[in-house]
Amino acid sequence: MLELLLFPSVVIFILSFMKSERTKKVLAFIAFLILIPTTKLLMLEKPYNLLGDYLVVDDLGAYILFVSSIVGIAVALALMTIEKHVKVTKNAYRRFYRFFATFWVGLILSILSNNMGIYWIGLELATLSTVYMIKTNHSNMAHKEAWNYMIVGAVAISLVLFGIILIYASAKPILGEDAMSFDLLLSHAKDIKASFLFNIGFAIVSVGMFIKMGFFPMNLWLANIERASFYPVAALFSGILESTVIIGFFRFSKIAMAINYHYTFIFIFTYTILTIFIVSFLIFRVKDFMRLFSLSGIEHMALIALFWVSGGTFAALLHFGAHAFLKPALFLSTGVLESNGKYKMQGALRGYKGKKGVVFWVLVSLFFLAVISLPPSPMFFSELYGFGSMIDLAKQSDYLLEMLGAIFILLVLLSIIFYKFVEIYQDMKYEGEENEKIVYTSELISLAIFAISLILLLTPSVMNYLKGIS
Repeated sequence: MLELLLFPSVVIFILSFMKSERTKKVLAFIAFLILIPTTKLLMLEKPYNLLGDYLVVDDLGAYILFVSSIVGIAVALALMTIEKHVKVTKNAYRRFYRFFATFWVGLILSILSNNMGIYWIGLELATLSTVYMIKTNHSNMAHKEAWNYMIVGAVAISLVLFGIILIYASAKPILGEDAMSFDLLLSHAKDIKASFLFNIGFAIVSVGMFIKMGFFPMNLWLANIERASFYPVAALFSGILESTVIIGFFRFSKIAMAINYHYTFIFIFTYTILTIFIVSFLIFRVKDFMRLFSLSGIEHMALIALFWVSGGTFAALLHFGAHAFLKPALFLSTGVLESNGKYKMQGALRGYKGKKGVVFWVLVSLFFLAVISLPPSPMFFSELYGFGSMIDLAKQSDYLLEMLGAIFILLVLLSIIFYKFVEIYQDMKYEGEENEKIVYTSELISLAIFAISLILLLTPSVMNYLKGIS
């Protein structure tokens, strides 16, 4: 099974060195092959050992990898017409796929890992691959931000590694060399005596992951990088790379909550509220789509973390799936809304003619309204369940008034973001000049994949699958 998972990456890597014109379409087709093994993982009886106790498929990992594969194939389709919107050389195109292949290997290792060390290796491989995908855009800004990401990513990865060392040290007296296993750490959480050392390690790991997700106080670096990248790279960056981080957060925080729930909740709650507070005001200053969608993505990642530690597992996973589809869809739409790096908001939805133009206009409008959690968007239901779990937790705590006050402040901040998105959407429809814009079939298919995936999230089978993940 592991060979089947890695096979598409190996083929893509080899073909990326070929200079034939047909390679472009072949690479996009092969990218679809990643969906076959990831779909099969959903059907396996779990847990399923891929490589001893080191790589293990559970319901959580299978779900996140499946979501990531859908994003990957949708982005591969959009890449087929990228040169119609921006200047990209054939070598840069092949280089992107070359590092996409190595990135996918890192993704598999991090998502399916049952070992903290292997998880870190997968995260590091995905991070380094992303640096070179950012540099696919040969602009000065892209090269600058690629180096910035290298530095910030190195800091984040180093913090994660240091935190893992402390967690390992706290559990080694009980578990010995097996203290690197996520499953064993969770099953023996109550036996860990050095809880203070573990808490410090978890805090450092979390800060490293939060840096990669653009949380407080590093809110702007992620937006700058996504702004400087080609829109398909930004789509991958936001839709897949964050999968490697969020699953690590899920696994580490689950152990931390079993050891000391109060400490874990207060730490994550404070961090996420501060992040959303800053993002809500930064959004009022945005002047282009890329930065807008990037900041919105940070807000949603903060909500996922908050729902997770509040006991809303189902809400967090549903929100993750919706975010993983919506944010790449919006980034890919950006490449069509304005070409040649000009991301003007006013009049962006004007000038689309014919059937393709109408379909594109409808899809973008739906994505735009769904990302602000209007019903029947999956984000509407995930936030409904998520805030419900937070209120239930508040009822059980000794700080009922304080918790309800914090929830009220959070809702006010989200209302500010909602208002700004509605204002921008109106400018897109009614303001500015109407310039004729072209939409290509592969782009529409890519966006349609995201739209269908969002709808499928609300089907009973998917909802029951997510509710079964503990």
